[in-house]
Amino acid sequence: MSTPPRDLDRGRGPEDTVPPLTRIIRDALDRLRAFDRRRPRVWDTAVTGFWTVAAVLDYTSGGWRHTAHEDVTAPEFLVLLMSLGFSLPLLWRRTHPLAVVLLMTPISLVNVWTGAVVQASLLQLIPVFQIVLRFSFRTVAAAALLFVAPVLSGGFRIPSSWGQEVVSYVWGLVFVVLLGIAVRTRREYTEALVERAHRLERERDQQARLAAAAERTRIAREMHDIIGHNLSVITGLADGGAYAARKNPERAGQALDAIGTTSRQALSELRRLLGVLRDDHPDAERTPQPTLDELTPLIERVRRAGLPVDLELHGEPTARSLTPGRQLTVYRVIQEALTNTLKHATGPTSATVTLTYSRTHLDARITDTGTGAGRAAETEEAPLAAQGIMGMRERAALYDGTLEAGPLPEHPGWRVQLRLPLEDTHQ
Repeated sequence: MSTPPRDLDRGRGPEDTVPPLTRIIRDALDRLRAFDRRRPRVWDTAVTGFWTVAAVLDYTSGGWRHTAHEDVTAPEFLVLLMSLGFSLPLLWRRTHPLAVVLLMTPISLVNVWTGAVVQASLLQLIPVFQIVLRFSFRTVAAAALLFVAPVLSGGFRIPSSWGQEVVSYVWGLVFVVLLGIAVRTRREYTEALVERAHRLERERDQQARLAAAAERTRIAREMHDIIGHNLSVITGLADGGAYAARKNPERAGQALDAIGTTSRQALSELRRLLGVLRDDHPDAERTPQPTLDELTPLIERVRRAGLPVDLELHGEPTARSLTPGRQLTVYRVIQEALTNTLKHATGPTSATVTLTYSRTHLDARITDTGTGAGRAAETEEAPLAAQGIMGMRERAALYDGTLEAGPLPEHPGWRVQLRLPLEDTHQ
């Protein structure tokens, strides 16, 4: 069974669609341009040598007499000097094209004034072409005037030359100028495309760096939540275990078991978080991030650490009411708020987590009754605690939510209030 032609073309790159002859010519031109960039004098010498030989052959063969007027007054040596004067300056046609045109202008005047009209005078069009490629149109007009002025003066001196020489010279000038404009436009268009490609490449690299910075920020925030919370729980369990060891060894053993469980869970979460960073590791664990289903185990760990926590639910969550990212945001905010209570609250402290579902939003309110100087470290002016509050606000803002944190106005304690739109909310 034959394969359809379109199937054969799948997987063919742009180079495969270029005809072989076109590819060969393009590669040869690319190599020639590269050689010219490395050794420009070689190409200039070759071009100058070619046209010099052609001008000398025109002189030695007498070909110039076919274009000369009957009343030509130019001696033979002057014709040879004019031929060399039109060809040898081409060596500087790319470095000093305007100077070359100025040098050829008096030679051109002598050429038409004597009636010799050597064909090498048309070589003036080569530096004019270079001027069109590189200079302003005012300079191009000046070079065109320098080219045409001797021819027009010769036309006034020899009226019979208007139809044969003046018109042909002017048409040659028009053709060269139009060709130079076309080549210049094409070159500028190509340079603009190359510059645009470079700019897009730089923008792509900048976007990649910004994405990497955002990813580093996200990872730092996740590690802050994981390590900060679990270390606070372990610290609370260790203090409670040390106190219980003197009176109730059994409770101390339970505290040690809880420390081991919390430590293993923290290590598991860190392995999962760091494992996804290794793109070349095929066995990296990619288990889902915590959701609201893990909220109860989180509160149990906090209770074991010594902080009484009550969980209150109001309203019924709708089907697919929160995306996994929103659930992670609620989980991390509650975790951070309870961790801050463990770290900073002093005196008899308890906490309450209240989740309220409405048709369009989920409100999470975490309050505690902690008092003492330790709560000053949780204000937004404290650099370390501000990082945690800032991280909570960034998580909320990611899903167009709001977060407020501060002391309770009615009695001592602290409050964190999160308001998060549901997935199907339409503003």
